[in-house]
Amino acid sequence: MEIIKFRPILKQVLWGGNKIIPFKQLDTKMEQVGESWEISGVKDHESIVSNGQYKGMKINELVELLKANLVGKDNYERFGNEFPLLIKFIDARQQLSIQVHPTDEQAQEKGLSRGKTEMWYIMKSDENASLLCGLKQEITPEEYKKKVENDTIIDALCQYNVKEGDVFFLPGGRIHSIGAGTFLAEIQETSDVTYRIYDFKRKDKDGKYRQLHTEKAAECIDYHVEKDYKTHYIPKKNEGVEIANCAYFTTSVYELDEPMVLDYSELDSFVVLMALEGAAIMNSGEGNQTTLNAGETVLLPATTQTVKIEGNIKFLETFV
Repeated sequence: MEIIKFRPILKQVLWGGNKIIPFKQLDTKMEQVGESWEISGVKDHESIVSNGQYKGMKINELVELLKANLVGKDNYERFGNEFPLLIKFIDARQQLSIQVHPTDEQAQEKGLSRGKTEMWYIMKSDENASLLCGLKQEITPEEYKKKVENDTIIDALCQYNVKEGDVFFLPGGRIHSIGAGTFLAEIQETSDVTYRIYDFKRKDKDGKYRQLHTEKAAECIDYHVEKDYKTHYIPKKNEGVEIANCAYFTTSVYELDEPMVLDYSELDSFVVLMALEGAAIMNSGEGNQTTLNAGETVLLPATTQTVKIEGNIKFLETFV
């Protein structure tokens, strides 16, 4: 089966920057693009195939058509006709709101299908870029609410200055916020549920404060304090380095300057490759060859046995 590409879904937002369009080499003059949804099965925001025999199909239609051949037997039994991951690039020109996502269990208690566990891989960001991740002091739900009311909630959070290659894993319940100047790749469960905790008293384009979800967030926050919320790993050339492994996805980073064959013959899952730098030619056999350039994301069906990659390229590999 052929390697599949999708049309990016570009999201213009007040906090969006100017990095995504040139990074993806798109011929458009859109401004304030904060997100590029590379692969999405979110209802009413589904990715559309841009190449090959399935061109024009929505991703969940493709899952329904190809079933286990696309996503893998276990994944199809687990997730049905909904593609299980949401893959994004995010460019924050301004600080995003402080927020939290529920776990699956918490979401289902509220009648939602699933929560949101996610991870961030930091790309080439501004020199002063930073983010907030996790609590640095123990607080109770009542203390949390008071800190939101008196504008001191940020004092209870860990702040990190970030650089390219930094990784953060955010299970449901971990409070967080992407800071101004940060450019990153995000991998998450297929879910768009977010509880906004604090928005720095900013107003939207209509001059109104955005809605906060103080009570819902209080029920979902993981109040446990950890020493360090950053993922530590040792980068290596020409081999995969695992940077996240959870029930929802496994992600590795590759930096290649010589040809490499990726063997998926024992894997019962689709594979997503997100190109972060450089360019390469991919060949999965039977004439299925395509390019992979920085800013592009491709989907390898679960039937893929091997892929040969030739070029100088850095990319993220993700499967379930």
